Amino acid sequence: MKKYTIIQHIADISKMNNGWTKECNIVTWANREPVYELRSWNADHTKMGKGITLTPNELRKLKDVLNNMDLRCMTVDMYYEDEELEK
Repeated sequence: MKKYTIIQHIADISKMNNGWTKECNIVTWANREPVYELRSWNADHTKMGKGITLTPNELRKLKDVLNNMDLRCMTVDMYYEDEELEK
C-alpha cells in the first residue's frame, strides 16, 4: 500500500545523471496534513531518496532566510565555480 500521495508538483530543482529528479512537491504521508518536500525521485515516483519536509510556516521562514542572503558571497558558490573551470 502506498504511504504517500503527491498532491502538487511545484518544481523540478535538478536532474541527476541517473535519471532521478530533485523536486519540490506538496505531499501527504499516511493521510496526515500535507507538507512541502524537497526530495529526489525516480522517473515514475515509485522510489525516493532522503528528503526534507517543511510545514507551511517552516517554508515561509526558509523563504525569508533565503531572500535575505547574499548568495553571491556564498562559499559553496566558489566550489561550483572552481568545478566548472575543471571541466
